[in-house]
Amino acid sequence: MLSYQHIYHAGNAADLHKHALLAWVLDYLTAKDKPLSYVETHAGRGLYDLSSAEARKTAEAEAGILRAERADWLPEDHPLMRALASVRRQYGVNAYPGSPLIAQHFLRRGDSTHLAEMHPAEHDALAEVARGATLYRQDGFQMARAVAPPTPRRGLMLVDPSYEVKTDYADIPPFFQDIARKWNVGTLALWYPILTDDRQRGMIARLSQAFPDALKSEVHFPPAKPGHGMVGSGMFVVNPPWGLGEEAARIEALFRG
Repeated sequence: MLSYQHIYHAGNAADLHKHALLAWVLDYLTAKDKPLSYVETHAGRGLYDLSSAEARKTAEAEAGILRAERADWLPEDHPLMRALASVRRQYGVNAYPGSPLIAQHFLRRGDSTHLAEMHPAEHDALAEVARGATLYRQDGFQMARAVAPPTPRRGLMLVDPSYEVKTDYADIPPFFQDIARKWNVGTLALWYPILTDDRQRGMIARLSQAFPDALKSEVHFPPAKPGHGMVGSGMFVVNPPWGLGEEAARIEALFRG
């Protein structure tokens, strides 16, 4: 599907949950002087302007990153806040980084980045900001299967589809099993929406059965507007780094408070 554009949702509560954990993992992985690979299946444009007409139309960032900043949810030295400050210094106070730019903040010379984005305009925008990355204008699941295992073998894959393709819920568990067989040392992270109809539940049950030692982190929040189906955000992480469980618990407590 080529209709989804994340600018309408950038910086929302789900982004805050996902990006706080993503930045923590990247900070942890890059603390060691060993090269790594970062693979992302649905990259988007990489950089968002929260003052744009699209972002202001939904104003979802008000319940996400802007709320977190007003309430001092995350200290200045938190990995996400460090990445956000760096992006704002370069692109302005209303800039918000998507996951490719969060990764770019942490990755070093010698690390490898593979980003897939099918939407033509989103891909072109990504190409303007994703320095040093290998870009793919193709289906992200196909790219991941072709790349895995990447070189270097140490690293992280983020799977973050829009779920506009309804078969994603059925296709992702066997996809994760396939990637894990090929790349058994990789950290595999899946973001998923928590929906009022519990459509995600079967997918997570199948993943939990296949990966009993994986980390599952979920937060809940009010719908962005009346009748909106998403009421929470989930992250399922295979081969989670040591300490991620404690960080996830801290983030979850912020949403409960």
